[in-house]
Amino acid sequence: MPTSTLPGQGGTRDESASVGHQPAAGRPRLSLGRSAQGRQARAAWTLAAPFLALFLAFMLLPVVWSLLMSLTDTQSADLRTPLNVSFTGFDNYVRLFQDEQFVHALRNTAVFVVVGLPLTLTAGLAAAVALDRGIRRFRAVFRVGFYLPVITSIVAIAVVWKTLLDPRAGLVNTVLAWFGIDGPAWLADTRFALPVMIFMAVWRNLGTVMIIMLAGLQSVPQSLMEAAELDGASAWQRFWRVTFPLLRPALLLTAVTTGIGYLQFFDEPFVMTQGGPLDSTLSATMYAYNQFGNGNYDVASAAGYVVFVLIVALTVLQFRVLRDKD
Repeated sequence: MPTSTLPGQGGTRDESASVGHQPAAGRPRLSLGRSAQGRQARAAWTLAAPFLALFLAFMLLPVVWSLLMSLTDTQSADLRTPLNVSFTGFDNYVRLFQDEQFVHALRNTAVFVVVGLPLTLTAGLAAAVALDRGIRRFRAVFRVGFYLPVITSIVAIAVVWKTLLDPRAGLVNTVLAWFGIDGPAWLADTRFALPVMIFMAVWRNLGTVMIIMLAGLQSVPQSLMEAAELDGASAWQRFWRVTFPLLRPALLLTAVTTGIGYLQFFDEPFVMTQGGPLDSTLSATMYAYNQFGNGNYDVASAAGYVVFVLIVALTVLQFRVLRDKD
């Protein structure tokens, strides 16, 4: 039997001693590494704690609380006696769709989205194409002009337009009178009130859509356009076959953000018409706001969640239609 393999003899003892020494030397390094990671984790949680606390207090908790209220009969008087609140299930949602005013508000919101969203995207794309290719000399001036309504207060815009559309002293009817046209009472006529709101929203959102589309247009490789032109493609074919497919990401972004904004249609009718005349400009979010103001927290919460479901459905539909399949 080779004696070198016995423990505690000759060189073998030295090797075993050295082998046994290695873990002892490695343990402090491992403990230091874990300690450093622990300190980094504690520092990260400490830095994130204020944001998490604010997020839980002002975002997540109200969302959960609103969902619970939509499933109960919570009224403003119940805030002092919460034990009187009872669970009602989906009764508030059933009541909503039995309320003609809410159905009318939902229809107004649908018209606003179905008409306003395509108009906004089309007008924004047309303005971007014009700025990118046609109007080069005064490009900066037009960019500022189109984008100015975006950075202006919505309330200020609504007040200005309300003044312009005044049936007796407004500038719009005054100009129409120069051509012998008797202008209507734009905001007091059920035939014109909602179209006026849609026009204002399109005008206000045009700048945002135009800027995003313009960035998309300027990212299209010029080599592709030159190759298509050499192949004999017309200007329309180059736009439809080359440019438009590459604009899908920009188009999807503007469609989703603008669609969400239009489903939350509130500011303009709240300032200009208060939902009138005869609820012709009443939106679903304004209905929820009015119910909340009347102390019907249960119905208001249910209306808010109906709008939330509509937003999710519209977003999913837009992703399916406009996503980049390549």
